[in-house]
Amino acid sequence: MTTAPKPRTGGEILVDALRGHGVDTAFCVPGESYLAELDALYGAREAIRLIVCRQESGAAFMAEAHGKLTGRPGICFVTRGPGACNASIGVHTAAQDSTPMILFVGQVDRGMLGREAFQEIDVAQMFAGDAKWAARIDDPARIPEMLSRAFHTALAGRPGPVVLGLPTDMLRETASVADTRPHTVVRPHPGAAAMADLRARLERAKRPFVLLGGGGWNAEAVADAQAFAEANRLPVGAAFRRQDLFDNDHDCWAGDVGLGINPALAARIEEADLLLAVGARLGEMTTQGYTLPAPPDPEVALIHVHPDPDELGRVYRPDLAICAGPGAFAAAARALAAIESPPWEDWRAAARADYLAWIEPPPMPGALDLARIIRTLREMTDGAAIIATDAGNFAGWGHRFYRYTRFRSQLGPTCGAMGYGVPAAIAAKAAVPDRPVIALVGDGGMMMTGQEIATALRHDIAPIVLVVNNGMFGTIRMHQERTYPDRVIATDLVNPDFVAYARAFGAHGETVAETAEFAPAFARALDAGRIAVIELRIEPEAITTQTTLSAIREAARAKAGKGR
Repeated sequence: MTTAPKPRTGGEILVDALRGHGVDTAFCVPGESYLAELDALYGAREAIRLIVCRQESGAAFMAEAHGKLTGRPGICFVTRGPGACNASIGVHTAAQDSTPMILFVGQVDRGMLGREAFQEIDVAQMFAGDAKWAARIDDPARIPEMLSRAFHTALAGRPGPVVLGLPTDMLRETASVADTRPHTVVRPHPGAAAMADLRARLERAKRPFVLLGGGGWNAEAVADAQAFAEANRLPVGAAFRRQDLFDNDHDCWAGDVGLGINPALAARIEEADLLLAVGARLGEMTTQGYTLPAPPDPEVALIHVHPDPDELGRVYRPDLAICAGPGAFAAAARALAAIESPPWEDWRAAARADYLAWIEPPPMPGALDLARIIRTLREMTDGAAIIATDAGNFAGWGHRFYRYTRFRSQLGPTCGAMGYGVPAAIAAKAAVPDRPVIALVGDGGMMMTGQEIATALRHDIAPIVLVVNNGMFGTIRMHQERTYPDRVIATDLVNPDFVAYARAFGAHGETVAETAEFAPAFARALDAGRIAVIELRIEPEAITTQTTLSAIREAARAKAGKGR
Protein backbone atom coordinates (compact mmCIF):
# COMPACT_ATOMS: atom_id res chain seq x y z
CA MET A 1 0.00 0.00 0.00
CA THR A 2 1.49 3.31 -1.13
CA THR A 3 1.44 6.37 1.09
CA ALA A 4 -0.44 9.38 -0.23
CA PRO A 5 1.87 12.32 -1.03
CA LYS A 6 2.11 14.98 1.61
CA PRO A 7 0.04 18.11 0.87
CA ARG A 8 2.20 20.97 -0.46
CA THR A 9 1.50 24.46 -1.74
CA GLY A 10 1.73 25.10 -5.45
CA GLY A 11 4.92 27.03 -4.82
CA GLU A 12 6.48 24.09 -2.99
CA ILE A 13 5.39 21.62 -5.66
CA LEU A 14 6.96 23.83 -8.32
CA VAL A 15 10.27 24.13 -6.46
CA ASP A 16 10.40 20.39 -5.87
CA ALA A 17 9.72 19.83 -9.57
CA LEU A 18 12.57 22.18 -10.51
CA ARG A 19 14.92 20.33 -8.19
CA GLY A 20 13.80 17.01 -9.66
CA HIS A 21 14.73 18.25 -13.12
CA GLY A 22 18.20 19.22 -11.97
CA VAL A 23 17.81 22.98 -11.58
CA ASP A 24 20.43 24.53 -9.31
CA THR A 25 20.25 28.19 -10.42
CA ALA A 26 17.40 30.58 -11.17
CA PHE A 27 17.23 34.29 -12.02
CA CYS A 28 14.50 36.69 -11.00
CA VAL A 29 13.17 40.14 -10.30
CA PRO A 30 10.76 39.73 -7.36
CA GLY A 31 7.07 40.54 -7.64
CA GLU A 32 4.05 40.32 -5.37
CA SER A 33 2.35 38.04 -7.89
CA TYR A 34 4.58 35.10 -6.95
CA LEU A 35 5.40 35.67 -3.28
CA ALA A 36 4.40 32.09 -2.46
CA GLU A 37 6.95 30.87 -4.98
CA LEU A 38 9.62 33.09 -3.48
CA ASP A 39 8.80 31.65 -0.07
CA ALA A 40 9.19 28.13 -1.46
CA LEU A 41 12.53 29.12 -2.98
CA TYR A 42 13.58 30.38 0.45
CA GLY A 43 12.95 26.88 1.77
CA ALA A 44 15.14 25.45 -1.03
CA ARG A 45 17.84 28.13 -0.89
CA GLU A 46 20.57 25.56 -0.18
CA ALA A 47 19.68 23.64 -3.36
CA ILE A 48 18.69 26.40 -5.81
CA ARG A 49 20.76 29.56 -6.06
CA LEU A 50 18.46 32.51 -6.70
CA ILE A 51 20.22 35.39 -8.46
CA VAL A 52 18.17 38.57 -7.99
CA CYS A 53 18.48 41.05 -10.84
CA ARG A 54 17.66 44.73 -11.22
CA GLN A 55 15.47 44.57 -14.33
CA GLU A 56 13.58 41.75 -16.01
CA SER A 57 15.39 42.04 -19.33
CA GLY A 58 18.65 41.45 -17.48
CA ALA A 59 17.16 38.46 -15.64
CA ALA A 60 15.86 36.95 -18.88
CA PHE A 61 19.17 37.51 -20.65
CA MET A 62 20.94 35.78 -17.77
CA ALA A 63 18.60 32.79 -17.99
CA GLU A 64 19.11 32.61 -21.76
CA ALA A 65 22.89 32.76 -21.40
CA HIS A 66 22.77 30.08 -18.68
CA GLY A 67 20.79 27.84 -21.01
CA LYS A 68 23.16 28.49 -23.91
CA LEU A 69 26.24 27.79 -21.80
CA THR A 70 25.03 24.70 -19.92
CA GLY A 71 22.67 23.10 -22.43
CA ARG A 72 20.01 22.94 -19.68
CA PRO A 73 16.96 25.24 -19.59
CA GLY A 74 17.75 28.59 -18.02
CA ILE A 75 15.14 29.42 -15.36
CA CYS A 76 13.69 32.90 -14.85
CA PHE A 77 10.91 34.27 -12.63
CA VAL A 78 9.22 37.63 -13.26
CA THR A 79 5.99 39.28 -12.31
CA ARG A 80 2.98 39.89 -14.57
CA GLY A 81 2.40 42.82 -16.94
CA PRO A 82 5.48 45.08 -16.96
CA GLY A 83 7.73 42.27 -15.75
CA ALA A 84 6.61 39.94 -18.54
CA CYS A 85 7.01 42.69 -21.13
CA ASN A 86 10.54 43.46 -19.98
CA ALA A 87 11.44 39.76 -20.02
CA SER A 88 10.04 39.20 -23.50
CA ILE A 89 13.32 40.30 -25.12
CA GLY A 90 15.06 37.35 -23.47
CA VAL A 91 12.37 34.99 -24.75
CA HIS A 92 12.79 36.36 -28.27
CA THR A 93 16.55 35.88 -27.98
CA ALA A 94 16.11 32.28 -26.80
CA ALA A 95 13.75 31.60 -29.70
CA GLN A 96 16.04 32.92 -32.43
CA ASP A 97 19.16 31.47 -30.78
CA SER A 98 17.62 28.02 -30.21
CA THR A 99 18.32 28.18 -26.48
CA PRO A 100 16.44 26.11 -23.87
CA MET A 101 14.79 28.41 -21.33
CA ILE A 102 11.72 28.45 -19.07
CA LEU A 103 10.19 31.76 -18.02
CA PHE A 104 7.71 31.75 -15.13
CA VAL A 105 5.37 34.74 -14.98
CA GLY A 106 3.37 35.56 -11.86
CA GLN A 107 -0.31 36.09 -12.71
CA VAL A 108 -3.44 37.54 -11.13
CA ASP A 109 -5.76 35.32 -9.08
CA ARG A 110 -7.74 32.87 -11.16
CA GLY A 111 -11.01 34.54 -10.14
CA MET A 112 -9.83 37.86 -11.62
CA LEU A 113 -8.73 36.55 -14.99
CA GLY A 114 -10.34 38.24 -17.97
CA ARG A 115 -11.24 41.44 -16.06
CA GLU A 116 -8.06 43.35 -16.96
CA ALA A 117 -7.05 43.20 -13.32
CA PHE A 118 -3.96 45.00 -12.08
CA GLN A 119 -1.06 44.17 -14.43
CA GLU A 120 -3.00 41.26 -15.93
CA ILE A 121 -1.59 39.87 -19.16
CA ASP A 122 -2.53 36.86 -21.26
CA VAL A 123 0.71 34.87 -21.14
CA ALA A 124 -0.29 32.33 -23.79
CA GLN A 125 -1.38 35.01 -26.24
CA MET A 126 1.54 37.34 -25.59
CA PHE A 127 4.27 34.73 -26.04
CA ALA A 128 2.64 32.49 -28.63
CA GLY A 129 4.82 33.80 -31.46
CA ASP A 130 8.18 33.27 -29.75
CA ALA A 131 7.77 30.46 -27.22
CA LYS A 132 7.69 26.81 -28.20
CA TRP A 133 4.86 26.49 -25.68
CA ALA A 134 3.11 29.13 -23.57
CA ALA A 135 0.40 28.26 -21.04
CA ARG A 136 -1.00 28.94 -17.58
CA ILE A 137 -1.01 26.48 -14.68
CA ASP A 138 -4.43 26.69 -13.03
CA ASP A 139 -4.28 23.56 -10.85
CA PRO A 140 -1.39 22.94 -8.42
CA ALA A 141 -1.92 19.19 -8.82
CA ARG A 142 -0.90 19.52 -12.48
CA ILE A 143 2.39 21.30 -11.78
CA PRO A 144 4.55 18.14 -12.05
CA GLU A 145 2.88 17.22 -15.33
CA MET A 146 3.26 20.69 -16.84
CA LEU A 147 6.83 21.13 -15.61
CA SER A 148 7.73 17.82 -17.20
CA ARG A 149 6.23 18.99 -20.47
CA ALA A 150 8.02 22.33 -20.17
CA PHE A 151 11.46 20.72 -19.81
CA HIS A 152 10.83 18.20 -22.58
CA THR A 153 9.53 20.92 -24.90
CA ALA A 154 12.39 23.34 -24.21
CA LEU A 155 14.97 20.65 -25.04
CA ALA A 156 13.29 18.52 -27.72
CA GLY A 157 14.25 18.89 -31.37
CA ARG A 158 15.32 22.48 -31.90
CA PRO A 159 15.71 23.86 -28.33
CA GLY A 160 13.82 26.99 -27.36
CA PRO A 161 11.87 28.89 -24.71
CA VAL A 162 8.74 27.90 -22.76
CA VAL A 163 6.62 30.40 -20.80
CA LEU A 164 4.27 29.43 -17.95
CA GLY A 165 1.87 31.70 -16.09
CA LEU A 166 1.48 31.19 -12.33
CA PRO A 167 -1.75 32.59 -10.81
CA THR A 168 -1.10 33.98 -7.33
CA ASP A 169 -3.79 31.94 -5.61
CA MET A 170 -2.73 28.74 -7.38
CA LEU A 171 0.72 29.03 -5.83
CA ARG A 172 -0.81 29.31 -2.34
CA GLU A 173 -3.29 26.46 -2.80
CA THR A 174 -2.29 22.99 -1.54
CA ALA A 175 -2.46 19.68 -3.35
CA SER A 176 -1.34 16.09 -2.74
CA VAL A 177 0.52 15.00 -5.85
CA ALA A 178 3.62 12.95 -6.59
CA ASP A 179 6.63 14.39 -8.40
CA THR A 180 7.54 13.16 -11.87
CA ARG A 181 10.80 11.60 -12.95
CA PRO A 182 13.51 13.82 -14.50
CA HIS A 183 13.13 14.82 -18.13
CA THR A 184 14.91 13.21 -21.05
CA VAL A 185 16.21 14.90 -24.18
CA VAL A 186 14.45 13.82 -27.37
CA ARG A 187 16.03 14.64 -30.73
CA PRO A 188 15.78 12.87 -34.09
CA HIS A 189 18.51 10.62 -35.47
CA PRO A 190 19.65 10.32 -39.09
CA GLY A 191 18.74 7.21 -41.06
CA ALA A 192 21.32 4.90 -42.60
CA ALA A 193 20.07 5.65 -46.12
CA ALA A 194 20.45 9.40 -45.62
CA MET A 195 24.00 9.00 -44.33
CA ALA A 196 24.90 6.73 -47.25
CA ASP A 197 23.50 9.36 -49.63
CA LEU A 198 25.58 12.04 -47.91
CA ARG A 199 28.72 9.90 -48.26
CA ALA A 200 28.05 9.36 -51.97
CA ARG A 201 27.49 13.08 -52.59
CA LEU A 202 30.65 13.95 -50.71
CA GLU A 203 32.62 11.46 -52.79
CA ARG A 204 31.53 13.24 -55.99
CA ALA A 205 32.32 16.73 -54.70
CA LYS A 206 35.29 18.84 -55.76
CA ARG A 207 34.80 21.92 -53.58
CA PRO A 208 32.79 21.03 -50.43
CA PHE A 209 32.22 23.33 -47.48
CA VAL A 210 30.83 22.50 -44.02
CA LEU A 211 28.82 25.05 -42.04
CA LEU A 212 28.09 24.40 -38.36
CA GLY A 213 25.52 26.32 -36.33
CA GLY A 214 22.30 26.30 -34.35
CA GLY A 215 21.61 25.02 -30.85
CA GLY A 216 21.56 21.64 -29.13
CA TRP A 217 25.29 20.92 -29.38
CA ASN A 218 27.36 19.32 -26.63
CA ALA A 219 31.06 18.63 -26.23
CA GLU A 220 30.80 15.13 -27.69
CA ALA A 221 28.96 16.41 -30.77
CA VAL A 222 31.59 19.10 -31.32
CA ALA A 223 34.37 16.52 -31.04
CA ASP A 224 32.60 14.19 -33.48
CA ALA A 225 32.05 16.99 -36.00
CA GLN A 226 35.70 17.95 -35.81
CA ALA A 227 36.81 14.34 -36.24
CA PHE A 228 34.58 13.98 -39.32
CA ALA A 229 36.00 17.15 -40.87
CA GLU A 230 39.56 16.18 -40.03
CA ALA A 231 39.24 12.66 -41.44
CA ASN A 232 37.88 14.04 -44.71
CA ARG A 233 40.02 17.22 -44.80
CA LEU A 234 36.94 19.42 -45.12
CA PRO A 235 36.99 23.22 -44.80
CA VAL A 236 34.68 24.29 -41.99
CA GLY A 237 32.98 27.55 -41.04
CA ALA A 238 30.49 28.49 -38.35
CA ALA A 239 27.23 30.39 -38.55
CA PHE A 240 26.78 33.81 -36.95
CA ARG A 241 28.09 33.79 -33.35
CA ARG A 242 28.67 30.03 -33.32
CA GLN A 243 32.48 30.14 -33.69
CA ASP A 244 33.09 27.93 -30.64
CA LEU A 245 31.65 24.88 -32.43
CA PHE A 246 35.04 24.18 -34.03
CA ASP A 247 38.63 24.72 -32.93
CA ASN A 248 39.70 27.90 -34.71
CA ASP A 249 43.35 26.78 -34.53
CA HIS A 250 42.59 23.62 -36.51
CA ASP A 251 43.81 23.63 -40.10
CA CYS A 252 40.30 22.80 -41.35
CA TRP A 253 38.88 26.02 -39.85
CA ALA A 254 38.08 28.63 -42.52
CA GLY A 255 36.32 31.34 -40.50
CA ASP A 256 32.99 32.66 -39.32
CA VAL A 257 30.08 33.08 -41.71
CA GLY A 258 28.18 36.05 -40.35
CA LEU A 259 28.29 39.83 -40.18
CA GLY A 260 31.56 41.23 -41.52
CA ILE A 261 32.44 37.97 -43.27
CA ASN A 262 35.87 37.66 -44.86
CA PRO A 263 35.24 38.52 -48.55
CA ALA A 264 37.55 35.67 -49.57
CA LEU A 265 35.48 33.23 -47.52
CA ALA A 266 32.25 34.53 -49.05
CA ALA A 267 33.71 34.02 -52.51
CA ARG A 268 34.78 30.50 -51.58
CA ILE A 269 31.28 29.57 -50.42
CA GLU A 270 29.91 30.95 -53.70
CA GLU A 271 32.35 28.68 -55.58
CA ALA A 272 31.52 25.58 -53.51
CA ASP A 273 29.82 22.70 -55.28
CA LEU A 274 28.53 21.10 -52.05
CA LEU A 275 27.38 22.89 -48.89
CA LEU A 276 26.79 20.74 -45.80
CA ALA A 277 24.90 22.86 -43.23
CA VAL A 278 24.63 21.15 -39.84
CA GLY A 279 22.31 22.67 -37.22
CA ALA A 280 22.25 26.13 -38.81
CA ARG A 281 18.91 27.57 -39.89
CA LEU A 282 20.61 29.45 -42.74
CA GLY A 283 19.16 32.71 -41.45
CA GLU A 284 19.64 36.27 -42.66
CA MET A 285 22.93 37.04 -40.91
CA THR A 286 24.62 33.77 -41.90
CA THR A 287 23.52 33.94 -45.54
CA GLN A 288 24.37 37.63 -45.96
CA GLY A 289 20.76 38.64 -46.43
CA TYR A 290 19.70 35.40 -48.15
CA THR A 291 22.27 35.76 -50.91
CA LEU A 292 24.90 33.19 -49.87
CA PRO A 293 23.27 31.06 -51.19
CA ALA A 294 20.12 32.51 -52.72
CA PRO A 295 16.74 30.83 -52.01
CA PRO A 296 14.70 28.89 -52.74
CA ASP A 297 16.83 26.76 -55.08
CA PRO A 298 20.51 27.44 -54.35
CA GLU A 299 23.00 26.87 -57.13
CA VAL A 300 25.20 24.90 -54.76
CA ALA A 301 24.16 21.35 -53.88
CA LEU A 302 22.77 21.70 -50.36
CA ILE A 303 22.69 19.06 -47.66
CA HIS A 304 20.74 20.56 -44.76
CA VAL A 305 20.80 18.86 -41.36
CA HIS A 306 18.44 20.26 -38.73
CA PRO A 307 16.52 18.84 -35.74
CA ASP A 308 13.27 20.61 -36.68
CA PRO A 309 11.50 19.13 -39.73
CA ASP A 310 9.64 22.41 -40.22
CA GLU A 311 12.95 24.18 -40.86
CA LEU A 312 13.98 21.84 -43.66
CA GLY A 313 12.70 23.36 -46.89
CA ARG A 314 11.30 26.41 -45.11
CA VAL A 315 13.54 28.87 -46.98
CA TYR A 316 15.95 26.71 -48.96
CA ARG A 317 15.07 23.58 -50.89
CA PRO A 318 17.82 21.10 -49.97
CA ASP A 319 19.10 18.42 -52.29
CA LEU A 320 19.29 16.19 -49.25
CA ALA A 321 17.34 16.98 -46.07
CA ILE A 322 18.33 15.15 -42.90
CA CYS A 323 16.18 15.63 -39.82
CA ALA A 324 18.59 15.02 -36.95
CA GLY A 325 20.01 16.65 -33.87
CA PRO A 326 23.62 17.81 -34.18
CA GLY A 327 24.87 15.19 -31.74
CA ALA A 328 23.26 12.21 -33.47
CA PHE A 329 24.30 13.47 -36.90
CA ALA A 330 27.90 14.21 -35.92
CA ALA A 331 28.29 10.74 -34.39
CA ALA A 332 26.90 9.12 -37.56
CA ALA A 333 29.12 11.30 -39.78
CA ARG A 334 32.22 10.38 -37.78
CA ALA A 335 31.40 6.70 -38.29
CA LEU A 336 31.37 7.05 -42.09
CA ALA A 337 34.33 5.78 -44.05
CA ALA A 338 36.59 8.73 -44.84
CA ILE A 339 37.14 9.88 -48.41
CA GLU A 340 40.53 8.65 -49.53
CA SER A 341 42.86 11.26 -51.03
CA PRO A 342 40.13 13.92 -51.28
CA PRO A 343 40.57 16.13 -54.37
CA TRP A 344 39.79 19.28 -52.38
CA GLU A 345 42.93 19.36 -50.21
CA ASP A 346 44.31 22.42 -52.02
CA TRP A 347 40.86 24.03 -51.71
CA ARG A 348 40.92 23.47 -47.95
CA ALA A 349 44.47 24.72 -47.59
CA ALA A 350 43.64 27.88 -49.51
CA ALA A 351 40.61 28.49 -47.28
CA ARG A 352 42.83 28.18 -44.22
CA ALA A 353 45.39 30.56 -45.70
CA ASP A 354 42.63 33.08 -46.38
CA TYR A 355 41.57 32.87 -42.73
CA LEU A 356 45.08 33.34 -41.37
CA ALA A 357 45.58 36.39 -43.59
CA TRP A 358 42.19 37.78 -42.51
CA ILE A 359 43.00 37.75 -38.79
CA GLU A 360 46.15 39.84 -39.23
CA PRO A 361 45.17 43.25 -37.77
CA PRO A 362 44.97 46.06 -40.33
CA PRO A 363 45.67 49.68 -39.32
CA MET A 364 42.93 51.19 -37.13
CA PRO A 365 42.23 54.91 -36.73
CA GLY A 366 43.18 56.39 -33.36
CA ALA A 367 45.50 55.49 -30.52
CA LEU A 368 43.58 52.40 -29.43
CA ASP A 369 43.78 49.33 -31.68
CA LEU A 370 40.86 47.07 -30.78
CA ALA A 371 42.17 44.14 -32.81
CA ARG A 372 45.40 44.05 -30.83
CA ILE A 373 43.45 44.37 -27.59
CA ILE A 374 41.37 41.33 -28.55
CA ARG A 375 44.58 39.42 -29.21
CA THR A 376 46.06 40.55 -25.91
CA LEU A 377 43.10 39.44 -23.81
CA ARG A 378 43.20 36.04 -25.50
CA GLU A 379 46.91 35.68 -24.76
CA MET A 380 46.47 36.81 -21.15
CA THR A 381 43.67 34.27 -20.56
CA ASP A 382 45.38 31.50 -22.56
CA GLY A 383 42.24 31.15 -24.69
CA ALA A 384 40.24 29.91 -21.69
CA ALA A 385 37.90 32.89 -21.47
CA ILE A 386 34.19 32.91 -22.13
CA ILE A 387 33.36 35.92 -24.30
CA ALA A 388 29.86 37.38 -23.88
CA THR A 389 29.32 39.74 -26.79
CA ASP A 390 26.64 42.39 -26.97
CA ALA A 391 25.11 43.59 -30.25
CA GLY A 392 26.82 46.28 -32.28
CA ASN A 393 29.56 46.97 -34.81
CA PHE A 394 32.25 46.76 -32.11
CA ALA A 395 31.52 43.03 -31.93
CA GLY A 396 33.09 42.61 -35.35
CA TRP A 397 36.55 42.90 -33.79
CA GLY A 398 35.74 40.00 -31.49
CA HIS A 399 34.34 37.91 -34.35
CA ARG A 400 37.30 38.54 -36.62
CA PHE A 401 40.30 38.56 -34.30
CA TYR A 402 39.45 36.27 -31.37
CA ARG A 403 40.24 32.59 -31.96
CA TYR A 404 37.85 30.22 -30.17
CA THR A 405 39.46 26.89 -29.35
CA ARG A 406 37.09 25.59 -26.66
CA PHE A 407 33.42 24.67 -26.87
CA ARG A 408 31.07 26.97 -24.93
CA SER A 409 33.37 29.95 -25.04
CA GLN A 410 31.16 32.30 -27.06
CA LEU A 411 27.90 33.84 -25.91
CA GLY A 412 26.20 36.28 -28.25
CA PRO A 413 22.64 37.06 -29.34
CA THR A 414 22.14 35.93 -32.92
CA CYS A 415 18.95 38.01 -32.82
CA GLY A 416 21.07 41.15 -32.30
CA ALA A 417 19.53 42.14 -28.96
CA MET A 418 21.37 45.07 -27.36
CA GLY A 419 21.94 44.87 -23.63
CA TYR A 420 22.83 41.17 -23.72
CA GLY A 421 26.54 41.33 -22.89
CA VAL A 422 26.67 42.33 -19.22
CA PRO A 423 23.85 40.00 -18.00
CA ALA A 424 25.22 37.12 -20.10
CA ALA A 425 28.69 37.57 -18.61
CA ILE A 426 27.27 37.57 -15.08
CA ALA A 427 25.32 34.37 -15.78
CA ALA A 428 28.39 32.74 -17.33
CA LYS A 429 30.66 33.61 -14.42
CA ALA A 430 28.02 32.30 -11.99
CA ALA A 431 27.87 29.00 -13.90
CA VAL A 432 31.59 28.60 -14.53
CA PRO A 433 33.41 30.57 -11.80
CA ASP A 434 36.83 29.05 -12.54
CA ARG A 435 37.06 30.50 -16.07
CA PRO A 436 37.68 34.13 -16.99
CA VAL A 437 34.52 35.73 -18.37
CA ILE A 438 34.65 38.84 -20.52
CA ALA A 439 31.70 40.99 -21.56
CA LEU A 440 32.38 42.88 -24.78
CA VAL A 441 29.79 45.67 -24.96
CA GLY A 442 29.27 48.99 -26.66
CA ASP A 443 28.41 52.24 -24.93
CA GLY A 444 24.82 51.89 -26.14
CA GLY A 445 24.31 48.37 -24.82
CA MET A 446 26.10 49.18 -21.57
CA MET A 447 23.50 51.83 -20.74
CA MET A 448 20.66 49.35 -21.34
CA THR A 449 21.61 46.72 -18.75
CA GLY A 450 24.74 48.07 -17.06
CA GLN A 451 22.83 48.38 -13.80
CA GLU A 452 23.24 44.61 -13.44
CA ILE A 453 26.71 45.44 -12.09
CA ALA A 454 24.81 45.70 -8.81
CA THR A 455 23.61 42.12 -9.28
CA ALA A 456 27.17 40.91 -9.77
CA LEU A 457 28.37 42.66 -6.64
CA ARG A 458 25.46 41.43 -4.54
CA HIS A 459 26.09 37.82 -5.51
CA ASP A 460 29.91 38.02 -5.56
CA ILE A 461 30.20 37.33 -9.29
CA ALA A 462 33.26 38.80 -10.99
CA PRO A 463 33.31 39.04 -14.79
CA ILE A 464 35.26 41.74 -16.63
CA VAL A 465 33.28 44.22 -18.74
CA LEU A 466 35.01 45.90 -21.68
CA VAL A 467 32.99 48.94 -22.78
CA VAL A 468 33.84 50.05 -26.30
CA ASN A 469 32.96 53.75 -26.25
CA ASN A 470 32.67 55.68 -29.53
CA GLY A 471 29.88 58.02 -28.42
CA MET A 472 27.19 56.75 -30.77
CA PHE A 473 24.91 53.93 -31.82
CA GLY A 474 27.61 52.71 -34.21
CA THR A 475 25.70 50.16 -36.25
CA ILE A 476 22.80 52.51 -36.89
CA ARG A 477 25.18 55.37 -37.68
CA MET A 478 26.96 53.19 -40.25
CA HIS A 479 23.69 52.39 -42.02
CA GLN A 480 22.60 56.02 -41.72
CA GLU A 481 25.77 57.32 -43.34
CA ARG A 482 25.55 54.68 -46.05
CA THR A 483 21.94 55.47 -46.91
CA TYR A 484 21.46 59.12 -45.89
CA PRO A 485 24.92 60.76 -45.87
CA ASP A 486 25.20 64.13 -44.08
CA ARG A 487 21.76 63.70 -42.48
CA VAL A 488 22.80 62.43 -39.05
CA ILE A 489 20.03 62.26 -36.46
CA ALA A 490 19.26 60.18 -33.35
CA THR A 491 22.55 58.26 -33.32
CA ASP A 492 24.84 60.48 -31.19
CA LEU A 493 25.13 59.55 -27.51
CA VAL A 494 25.90 61.46 -24.33
CA ASN A 495 27.55 58.97 -22.00
CA PRO A 496 28.45 59.00 -18.33
CA ASP A 497 31.98 58.56 -17.09
CA PHE A 498 31.90 54.75 -17.22
CA VAL A 499 34.70 54.39 -14.69
CA ALA A 500 32.89 56.63 -12.20
CA TYR A 501 29.69 54.71 -12.97
CA ALA A 502 31.37 51.39 -12.17
CA ARG A 503 33.02 52.68 -9.01
CA ALA A 504 29.71 54.11 -7.79
CA PHE A 505 28.46 50.51 -7.52
CA GLY A 506 31.67 49.39 -5.83
CA ALA A 507 33.14 47.76 -8.94
CA HIS A 508 36.71 48.09 -10.15
CA GLY A 509 36.96 50.63 -12.97
CA GLU A 510 39.64 51.90 -15.38
CA THR A 511 39.88 53.83 -18.63
CA VAL A 512 42.09 52.76 -21.53
CA ALA A 513 42.71 55.26 -24.32
CA GLU A 514 45.86 53.76 -25.87
CA THR A 515 46.67 50.19 -26.86
CA ALA A 516 49.69 49.90 -24.57
CA GLU A 517 47.58 50.74 -21.53
CA PHE A 518 45.33 47.71 -21.93
CA ALA A 519 47.51 44.79 -20.76
CA PRO A 520 48.31 46.24 -17.30
CA ALA A 521 44.71 47.43 -16.86
CA PHE A 522 43.40 43.98 -17.81
CA ALA A 523 45.83 42.32 -15.39
CA ARG A 524 44.53 44.53 -12.59
CA ALA A 525 40.95 43.65 -13.55
CA LEU A 526 41.76 39.93 -13.42
CA ASP A 527 43.15 40.41 -9.92
CA ALA A 528 40.39 42.73 -8.68
CA GLY A 529 38.32 39.98 -7.04
CA ARG A 530 35.08 41.69 -8.07
CA ILE A 531 33.36 42.76 -11.26
CA ALA A 532 35.56 45.13 -13.22
CA VAL A 533 34.77 47.66 -15.95
CA ILE A 534 37.38 48.83 -18.45
CA GLU A 535 36.29 51.65 -20.73
CA LEU A 536 37.96 51.43 -24.16
CA ARG A 537 37.84 54.77 -25.92
CA ILE A 538 37.97 54.36 -29.69
CA GLU A 539 37.73 56.84 -32.53
CA PRO A 540 34.26 57.17 -34.11
CA GLU A 541 36.04 56.77 -37.46
CA ALA A 542 36.74 53.11 -36.57
CA ILE A 543 33.24 52.02 -37.50
CA THR A 544 34.04 48.44 -38.68
CA THR A 545 37.08 46.20 -39.03
CA GLN A 546 37.10 46.86 -42.78
CA THR A 547 36.41 50.55 -43.33
CA THR A 548 35.97 53.97 -41.74
CA LEU A 549 32.99 56.23 -41.21
CA SER A 550 34.41 58.82 -43.61
CA ALA A 551 34.94 56.22 -46.33
CA ILE A 552 31.34 55.05 -46.00
CA ARG A 553 30.10 58.63 -46.16
CA GLU A 554 32.21 59.52 -49.20
CA ALA A 555 31.09 56.40 -51.05
CA ALA A 556 27.45 57.25 -50.31
CA ARG A 557 27.96 60.83 -51.50
CA ALA A 558 29.54 59.61 -54.71
CA LYS A 559 26.72 57.16 -55.30
CA ALA A 560 24.11 59.85 -54.66
CA GLY A 561 25.91 62.20 -57.07
CA LYS A 562 25.89 59.59 -59.84
CA GLY A 563 22.19 59.10 -59.31
CA ARG A 564 21.32 62.71 -60.04
